[in-house]
Amino acid sequence: MNVRDRLTGGRAVVAAREEDSTPDTTEIRRLAASAGYDVVGELTQRRQEDRRYNLGAGKARELAAVVADTEATAVVFDGALTPGQYTDLLEVLPPETTLVDRYRLVLEIFAAGAGSSTATTQVRLATLRYELPRVRRASEESVLNRATEKGSPVLDVERRIDDLERRLAEATDAAADRRSRRREEGFDLVALAGYTNAGKSTLLRRLADDLAVDADDDGTEDHDGTAAADVTETATVADRLFETLETTTRRATLGGRRVLLTDTVGLVTDLPHDLVRSFSATIDEIGASDIVLAVVDGSANDAQIRRRLETTVDVLAGDASGAVLPVVTKVDRLDEASRDAAVAVVAETLAAADVDVDTHDPVAVSAHDGEGVQALREAVVDALPTAEARLTVPNSSETQAFVSWLHDRGDAAVAYDAEAVTVEFAGAPSVVDEAKRRAADLRER
Repeated sequence: MNVRDRLTGGRAVVAAREEDSTPDTTEIRRLAASAGYDVVGELTQRRQEDRRYNLGAGKARELAAVVADTEATAVVFDGALTPGQYTDLLEVLPPETTLVDRYRLVLEIFAAGAGSSTATTQVRLATLRYELPRVRRASEESVLNRATEKGSPVLDVERRIDDLERRLAEATDAAADRRSRRREEGFDLVALAGYTNAGKSTLLRRLADDLAVDADDDGTEDHDGTAAADVTETATVADRLFETLETTTRRATLGGRRVLLTDTVGLVTDLPHDLVRSFSATIDEIGASDIVLAVVDGSANDAQIRRRLETTVDVLAGDASGAVLPVVTKVDRLDEASRDAAVAVVAETLAAADVDVDTHDPVAVSAHDGEGVQALREAVVDALPTAEARLTVPNSSETQAFVSWLHDRGDAAVAYDAEAVTVEFAGAPSVVDEAKRRAADLRER
């Protein structure tokens, strides 16, 4: 990778173009700050995309002047630059200026925060998929034609992509095995998905067992889920973009149901689908869950709520197999009318979305002070897939252990008489199946 392609922080000018409106640079400025840039200027344009520079030719020259005047070392472009646009725009800018588009900026933020091997592999894969067409353009035609030539930069990138895909497939298979074991152990699986900085990590802390929102935890994290306990002991909380860069799983007990809550990587708008697919660990957690909590920042304005929820729904539509329960967070920042308006926008956006998923009514919460969290717990339990069974077993010492097992894994109403114990039991379908098997074993003894 060329040194001019790397993010190094420093002074940056933000550039943005929209066809139908004046660009809002709030989010790209925050993304740049998350990457370590000091934004010292900006340039925006309302016009159709220019095939050569993305910006118009005049605006491209104006951008170069702003970079020079502010002594900036980088340009952060809010959007996608094609390989050709990247090359041509870079030639207009002052020498040694770093040029980073939105996609590459997000990837670099993920790279800086990836801690586990799986997260690192996902970021590397996404980055190489981004780089491949740019490497192809930069390579000489003679090199591209010599497909078998050792050292071809294109072939090198392709080989590295193949290697990372194999590694990620192995990690994905291991994660699927863990989820299968968790279901056999009687856990329901709930994923938290949503736009970055929506409050997922704070909500996880509020819902999880033995993890207080205001506590300082010293436990060791294991974002891959490979620790002996198979769940993480901490969950970070911060009001900044991409605080959670890896899937984090915690235990919870909701209405007697044993639940594993997984906080997934924050989503961001306008990323290509193939790049999103590179983060398969997050996508798979969403797809395998019994319920997805679609977390939305209720303190955002209506347009932001719609756009961010649409980004979340776009991922859920292709991958979620369970029910989707929208959760409107940060309502402690809103008055009653604003809260009701935010909930209405979420409901309207979901109703307008053409998706084949089972959606529920939004629940408004404040993970910060706990408002609405009990209602959310109840809504999750109501939405979980549930089976019921009437179990009759002999009244014995072994039965007492069985009844205790049932109470730990679902809703059990128990009636005793001298000879038998009858239980009306409701819980996860996999747990009910196991309960039937154990009851049959007790009857045969």
